[in-house]
Amino acid sequence: MSRWRYARRLRSGRRRAVTTRHDRSSPDGPAVDVCLVLEGTYPYVTGGVSAWVHEIIQGQSHLSFALVCLHAGNMELVDRYQLPDNVVGRRNVHIQRLPDGPKHLRAAERICREVEAPLRRITIGPAGLEAFREILASFRTAPKRPGRHALLNSNSAWNLVVRMYEANHDELSYIDYFWSWRTLVGGLYAGLLADLPHAGVYHAVSTGYAGLIAARGSLETGRPALLSEHGLYTNERRVELAMANWLHDTVPPSLNLGQRPMDLRDLWINTFASYARACYEASARIVTLHDINRKLQIADGAPSDRVTIVPNGIDTAAYGALRSVEAPVSRRVALIGRVVPIKDVASFIQACSLMADILPDVTFEVLGPTDEEPEYYDRCLQLVRHFGLTRRFRFRGKVDVKAEIGDVDVMVLSSISESQPLTILEAGAAGIPTVATDVGGCREMLEGLPYENPRLGPSGTVVPVASPQDLAAAVIRLYQDADWYARCARTARQRTRTYYDKANMHAAYRDIYAEAISAETGPGLDRQPALES
Repeated sequence: MSRWRYARRLRSGRRRAVTTRHDRSSPDGPAVDVCLVLEGTYPYVTGGVSAWVHEIIQGQSHLSFALVCLHAGNMELVDRYQLPDNVVGRRNVHIQRLPDGPKHLRAAERICREVEAPLRRITIGPAGLEAFREILASFRTAPKRPGRHALLNSNSAWNLVVRMYEANHDELSYIDYFWSWRTLVGGLYAGLLADLPHAGVYHAVSTGYAGLIAARGSLETGRPALLSEHGLYTNERRVELAMANWLHDTVPPSLNLGQRPMDLRDLWINTFASYARACYEASARIVTLHDINRKLQIADGAPSDRVTIVPNGIDTAAYGALRSVEAPVSRRVALIGRVVPIKDVASFIQACSLMADILPDVTFEVLGPTDEEPEYYDRCLQLVRHFGLTRRFRFRGKVDVKAEIGDVDVMVLSSISESQPLTILEAGAAGIPTVATDVGGCREMLEGLPYENPRLGPSGTVVPVASPQDLAAAVIRLYQDADWYARCARTARQRTRTYYDKANMHAAYRDIYAEAISAETGPGLDRQPALES
């Protein structure tokens, strides 16, 4: 999409729609208030982050938003949300598909030479924003915008990969290195070459490729970048890479016991760490959900004076009206989430097998999409059959959570990585206790925030990751101890209403956006005009 439909907020508060070709140096100022940069999420995927994005856009109805939606080739680009009226532009960016560019670019050899040093720093990592600035500057000195032909398929590009391999990774299989390099650096190139709207602020909802695009928007236009990080992208990639069956030990054990050679996982992790650091350094404000994330971000290179904690928020009154009793009544235990490995649904199923004999009248459900990881879903179905739970365990697929949650007794979260799950808040507002693994901000949500005054006590139980026995025991206690259930239910409702109402979240973001949009425009990347396609 080379043309953007955008709305300009007039002083009278009215909006008018305009269609224009994007011009980064527009003398009339930003074409849109906020450019939201989203990777693999809203509006094409449901879940906590997508629900949060939808809520933020609706809660800032005085601002206009353009979406830059990054996706992989296998994502189905079907809207799962009805976009609010203040979303006035959208661009889909295939993160592994570069624009073709000219077939014979005389500058290809020079560009490949110039980007070699910063790419080495990025892949050995962690590199910061300066490495990405150097790559952008090299692209912009080309007579025409480079693309796939010059950057990936030319002799110059091939020689670049060979030089980088021989310099730092020659212990690895070259073919493994080549395809990893092409994926990681190809995604970087795609983000740096995609068309962007001119915006008052570039707001990424993760680091990774989305964070790079927001950083690039700030570098090129001089407008501020913001980052809101829910789950820490780099940590989640570490978890996925540790579990990946397509990655194997690519380096033989070293005879030098004091030094381990870099393997393929190091290449991936170091590159994503560099992407995160560049986004942190570019962001005028880094918003996180809880103190554990804040400390991890600072350890990964985020400037401590830019990190702000803004907890998630929900409509506590609406969820509070769903359930009034403070005792188990439905005999339903539910996990609300996608059926994917990071949610560790397999551990939940094993826990249910341990509960089955002790709680013979309780049923178990997973409320969430089952089509994202078909192989994992099949494995979960096999586990249900293996444990003889076929009649008591259901995968409900995507459901209206608000319509279902009021009839649930206990909410379970068995994830191996989370940040501040909305499902705990939704259940808590309804007075439903939660049993959750000790990930992200779950302990704060269930045992109390550091600044909670007075201390409210527990609203559920935190258990170790991948421990079906502890998970089962915590759920059984809630059913067998009426006083404990009632205490957790009351506390859950009170804590959520006090600290996690969406009005607080919207007020915080209203101030953050106002500060960013009103900031003076900086120099940008030498304030050069857009590249000619």
